[in-house]
Amino acid sequence: MELEKTEELYKVLLSRGYPKEFCAEIAYKHMNTDYTATRMLGYLYRVSNPRIEDLVDEMLAILSDREAIIKKKELEYAQAVINDMYERGL
Repeated sequence: MELEKTEELYKVLLSRGYPKEFCAEIAYKHMNTDYTATRMLGYLYRVSNPRIEDLVDEMLAILSDREAIIKKKELEYAQAVINDMYERGL
């Protein structure tokens, strides 16, 4: 599934006329998860012809959101472990 979204993103970027190397860098190196590729595809479908700078800015925002979600999940897990220790003891 992830590969399908990444491939779709690559093809959409190419069809919009962006350089091949740029498309590969965005799709295969940075937006290579289902979540990130889907978010970028959504952006591309909403915005007709973004400049390369705008695409990179959106990519960085998506990656930042992803990192924040990962961090939040890690903190939630840590809090759950602490709560369990309080309830059950060591």
